[in-house]
Amino acid sequence: MYRLKFICTFICVLFAYTYGMNSGSLPDTININEDLQLIRVTEHAYAHISYDTIGSYGRIPSDGMLYIDGDKGFLFDTPYTDSTTKILVNYIQEIMRVKLVGFVPNHFHGDCVGGLATIHKAGIPSYANVLTITLAKENNMPVPQQGFIDSLHLKLNDKDIICRYLGAAHSPDNIVVYLPSEKVLFAGCMAKEMKSMSRGNLGDADVKAWPVTIQKVIDSFPDAKIVIPGHGAFGGKEILFHTLEIFSK
Repeated sequence: MYRLKFICTFICVLFAYTYGMNSGSLPDTININEDLQLIRVTEHAYAHISYDTIGSYGRIPSDGMLYIDGDKGFLFDTPYTDSTTKILVNYIQEIMRVKLVGFVPNHFHGDCVGGLATIHKAGIPSYANVLTITLAKENNMPVPQQGFIDSLHLKLNDKDIICRYLGAAHSPDNIVVYLPSEKVLFAGCMAKEMKSMSRGNLGDADVKAWPVTIQKVIDSFPDAKIVIPGHGAFGGKEILFHTLEIFSK
């Protein structure tokens, strides 16, 4: 039944994608299924959004990022599960015809590395903050392959990808990823969408360090135009200032 459902979804999405290509450009919103979509942020960057029911929080969206240049791409964060991650990876590689050449998680929680086994099974190399690797091991989470301290500069063809660790916030290990050519900052769960007034899950948070880290992010990426949080709607740098206000009270 699952295989049949997947095949039907695959055919429907293939038709929609092909139509978009014939229309001269990719669609701005691609609904892969009821729990997974891609939303265009810039010409080369998408937010991938997956929906899961998480304990008392109920059904919530989790955001990641996809960066594409030509026929190659980088993925940032996975959906919570291997099954949803497999659908996302298959869509990107088989329908969009984009080969994923790397993966970076924001931190060690399930909404970032929950589908990492699928990433590795697909032969996609993974990079992470060394703290993320340590915490993933300690918490029996999937473990990224290659670690970095403080910062990592990657290349997607000739495009720069900047990964920075600027301090604890939502978790001890959370990083940010900046795409200079797109002026897009993937801040992950340390950033709160504009309509959020809650501090959210503080189980692994450093509330005292949080506003200090956010200020460092603001100062480090003054050219950022678009900010993608870990959950909810993306927007401009006002998301960072909004988060700073929440945690400065």
